This record gives sequence, C-alpha cells and structure tokens, in this order.
Amino acid sequence: MTDHRSLPVPEGLDGLRLDAALSRLFGLSRTAAVTVIEAGGVSVDGRVRGKSDRVLAGATLEVDLPTVERVPTRPPEVVEGLRVVHEDDHLIVVDKPVGVAAHPSPGWEGPTVIGGLAAAGHRISTSGADERQGVVHRLDVGTSGLMVVAKSERAYTVLKDAFRERTVDKRYHALVQGHPDPHTGTVDAPIDRHPTSAYKFAVVAGGRDSVTHYETIEAYRHATLLDIHLETGRTHQIRVHMAALKHPCVGDITYGADPTLAKKLGLERQWLHAVRLSFAHPGDGSWVEFESPYAPDLQAALDTIAAMS
Repeated sequence: MTDHRSLPVPEGLDGLRLDAALSRLFGLSRTAAVTVIEAGGVSVDGRVRGKSDRVLAGATLEVDLPTVERVPTRPPEVVEGLRVVHEDDHLIVVDKPVGVAAHPSPGWEGPTVIGGLAAAGHRISTSGADERQGVVHRLDVGTSGLMVVAKSERAYTVLKDAFRERTVDKRYHALVQGHPDPHTGTVDAPIDRHPTSAYKFAVVAGGRDSVTHYETIEAYRHATLLDIHLETGRTHQIRVHMAALKHPCVGDITYGADPTLAKKLGLERQWLHAVRLSFAHPGDGSWVEFESPYAPDLQAALDTIAAMS
C-alpha cells in the first residue's frame, strides 16, 4: 500500500537534494527516501527525478509513500544518565549521555532522548514526524552533551527556524589527534554521503554547504583540545571535517583515528562533547545559554593524555 502526497516544495528545502528533502518532509530515514526515489515513486513538476537532483521552492512534489516506512512507535523507556538541565513551558534542555539516539529511526533498537523524556513524564511538542516529536536538532549516538527539545508548537517552529537560519550558537569541545596548523581556523568544505560507505559521510564536491570554525584550547603531546563552533549542522560534520584535516577526533575509529591511542585512553567512542548551547528563547526572545561538563569517559581520557604529556 502507498500513501500518495502532492505538495509544493517549502522554501526551507530550496536547493536540497531530493533524498534529503523527502527525509525532512516526511520523517523518513535517508535510506528509506532513496528507496522510494529509486522505485520511481517521486516526481517533481511531473518528471521523475534522481536522488541527487536538487529541488526548488514552489515546485510540485508528487510522492507515493509506502505506509510500511513509518517508524513504529516504541514504548517509553527510562534512559539512565539523561539529565534535564532546564525546563519551562516552551522547551527542555537535556544533557544526553553516549549511546542514546535523539529519536527512534529504522534499525535503531537502543534508547532515545524522546523515549527517555516520555518515560520521565515530560510533555513534548507534537510537531514533526511521529517519531521525531519536538526534536529540532540532533546529536550522534556516540556524541554526548546538550540538546534542546521543543515542548510547545511555537517553540518547535521558532527553534527550527533558528537552527535553519544559523542563529543558534552551538559549541563543542573535541580532542583531536596531532596538532592542527593553523591553531585556529575554519573548514569550509561540502559534506554528503560517503561514495562507498553507507554509514559514513565525507567531503564531497557538490555536497551540502558545511562550515566549521575551530580554536585551540590546549595542545598535549599526542593530541589537541579544540573549541569548535558550527555554522551548519550536517550529520557527522565535526568528525568529517577533522578527519579531512588529517586530525580525526581521538577514538573515532570510523573516521581514521588511531585505535592504539584510543585503547590507551580507555575510549570506546569519539572524544566529542556538545559543551555549550545558546539561542534566543522562543517565549520572550531573551538570550539563554546552557553548559555541560565533560562526560566521565571523556574527562578520564583527557586526564590520561594530560599525564602522558
């Protein structure tokens, strides 16, 4: 069975690849979106298009969505270590532990921020796809730190717009291998799906605009602690850009980190933490800022490499 949809491409999706646009519009995984496109179930202005074709705002999008692609609703599950940093009538700011996804998705059977909040009795926005309710941005499963989740319809809209317009200040700390030169710099390189690996991303010509600013906090013998400011929020952006500089996040074996160093530091994931999040509050427009201490495994690794230096 399929669910036929016909609608104009929203302004906010102008210029995106077709698979990315479908993913955002209908809450599909990127893999599911590609499957629909390759089956010939998508046309733009009456013409069947490929997954990498760009969409233009206002174009007529026709989609036949398989009803089985909806992510099944999972029962709420208490998430150990998920900490509420701030809560009001509009939003919840959480400190996400490692090993937790932002929301349910096909193939993910582990804990989620959305499930953890529901299990703890928190009400969140009903905006967005069913499985992504209230989620206005995400952190990788292997990245810890701050996330904001919308509780009201207004907060969802305002925060989504703020992330899209790049007015949110997202700060990360990353421990990377070696010593970047220059010590402070900007990586402006497009990111898209890796050409040969389904679960990785890479710097790819024609990919989505991606900008990362970094500044050295402290240099150690084998690694450097960086303060990182994201202009854009692409999947795996920091990990991909640091790997492109030949300075992958310590412990990030997927993107070329040294497994021997990771073992010495007791790391089983990338050393990357969303340390600070600042934005205009959707309720009254006041500027708010939240901070998160390093997760225990990251702090232990940092202490170890400092001692090695």
